[in-house]
Amino acid sequence: MLNKLKALPIAIQQYLVVTFSYWAFTVSDGALRMLVVLFFHQLGYSPLEVAMLFVLYEFFGIVTNLVGGWLAARLGLNVTMHLGLLLQVIALAMLLVDPQWLTVAYVMVAQALSGIAKDLNKMSAKSSIKMLVADNAQSTLFKWISILTGSKNALKGVGFFVGAALLSWIGFRGAILTMAVLLLVVLIFSIVMLQRDLGKAKNKPKFSDTWSKSAPVNHLSLARFFLFGSRDIWFVVALPVFLHAQLQWPPIYVGGLLAAWVIAYGIVQALAPKLTGFSRQNAPDGYHVWLWSLPLFVLPLLIAAAVYFEWAVIPALTVGLLIYGAIFAINSAIHSYLIVSYADAAGVSLDVGFYYMANAAGRLFGTLLSGWVYQVAGLAACLVISAIMILVASFISKMLPREPQPV
Repeated sequence: MLNKLKALPIAIQQYLVVTFSYWAFTVSDGALRMLVVLFFHQLGYSPLEVAMLFVLYEFFGIVTNLVGGWLAARLGLNVTMHLGLLLQVIALAMLLVDPQWLTVAYVMVAQALSGIAKDLNKMSAKSSIKMLVADNAQSTLFKWISILTGSKNALKGVGFFVGAALLSWIGFRGAILTMAVLLLVVLIFSIVMLQRDLGKAKNKPKFSDTWSKSAPVNHLSLARFFLFGSRDIWFVVALPVFLHAQLQWPPIYVGGLLAAWVIAYGIVQALAPKLTGFSRQNAPDGYHVWLWSLPLFVLPLLIAAAVYFEWAVIPALTVGLLIYGAIFAINSAIHSYLIVSYADAAGVSLDVGFYYMANAAGRLFGTLLSGWVYQVAGLAACLVISAIMILVASFISKMLPREPQPV
């Protein structure tokens, strides 16, 4: 298999190596998130305490995307990708200690390492695509980014199911050990196959260059903050706890539903170029970010009404969230393409890192609200606030350029 891989054109070869490494990391990340949510809820942690376990995970995502983009430009994207894989192995190993060590503070530190690992890996993978596609091939860039992002999210859904299934079958520690060993094998493979100078800037950027000076990048980043905050306010803690505690679903059912949602989300995201009609035309622009964000405002309100008034709650959650996920996926695919398109080719990881810093900040904001709002007011309130945040993101996206920016 290695010989066949080496025989491919270098751009295709590197794309496949990056994608495979990203896939493996994503499965472990999704599985770990589900393991932590369900395992610690079973131990009697409140929804807010479960949310607090992810605070450092999301906070260090903010820091990592800024610093990681700068490091990647100076050292190369291969270094930051491999560092991300290594840190995830260490984070998993930290959770193999005796259960009495698994306090909130200890798990928060392990999750902090996992958050750093996740954003190093994501920033490296998406930035590397810019280096492998010609500047005048924007439709190809949209297609490759959509496939990478969509497949990643589908596999994150697989990770949710894997985490819930492993928790039921071999317990928390057995699941963690299995993932750590497999991810270590992937790290060794990536070190052997990935180019050592991928993404390294010719001129060493200063740390002050990590703050974007591009108006389109700044506006897109702010819209991303509210968009992903609106998703995580119900998805991270509120929904799985509601299904487990209120509807009395066993862990594997909760993991199965969330896995199906994220897998469908990823498939739609990968197919976004065809679904939006851009696979044979020009690539999307800022107008399409605004256009596709509008339907998202209505759906959470309808689902919230069903939950609050107890109208066919299970069909509303399953069908409603699948529709929501499909529209959200197209939004995210267009976002992911535009940030790579807007990014300065001379230091792509800097702009991409800044953008995903905003993404991590939105996720942190949404995660904290998810635990607190659910504990105080329930799932319906989380969905209403989600709709408000989507509306804010929609207004911000009106400021984006109406045509792709030259790179």
